[in-house]
Amino acid sequence: MSQKILLTSKEVNIILHRLACQLIEKHLDFSDTILIGIQPRGTFLAERLKDLLEKEYKISKIALGYLDITFFRDDFRRTNKPLEANRTQIDFIVENKKVVFIDDVLYTGRSIRSALTAIQSFGRPSEIELLVLIDRRFSRHLPIQPDYRGRQVDAINDEKVKVCWMEQDGEDAVYLINK
Repeated sequence: MSQKILLTSKEVNIILHRLACQLIEKHLDFSDTILIGIQPRGTFLAERLKDLLEKEYKISKIALGYLDITFFRDDFRRTNKPLEANRTQIDFIVENKKVVFIDDVLYTGRSIRSALTAIQSFGRPSEIELLVLIDRRFSRHLPIQPDYRGRQVDAINDEKVKVCWMEQDGEDAVYLINK
């Protein structure tokens, strides 16, 4: 197994700032916008973006929630290992709000399809957008595309994209791993 670095810590930081600026361009003061981190790995990106928007760009009161999609996936019964659900934390009204789903990697699109179904339990948003750090563009099973993307990656065959976050992995980096 070999790995190649796709993004260094510095590059991740630059991308985070660019994504934050793109969100500001579209949502201005975020008064009608909600950020939703897709559990488990989208939460790190969502927290980082919220932190940047509040501290660097002085936008206050950004609503941030976490959505667990475990039991909304179309493949959740196709594994022999027991499923471990994460906790959904959405303590605000979603009805008629602009929702930005945030995830680390967009791969087949199945996680986002699941999130679209799961969010309906909390109301009907006025619109939903998708922000991802990595877009694996040639691997979609569903017609889902991001509105905001950090980097597009053309991973093939058994290649895997691994996103590392300082909070969990001790570094900010993105790797392409060949099995």
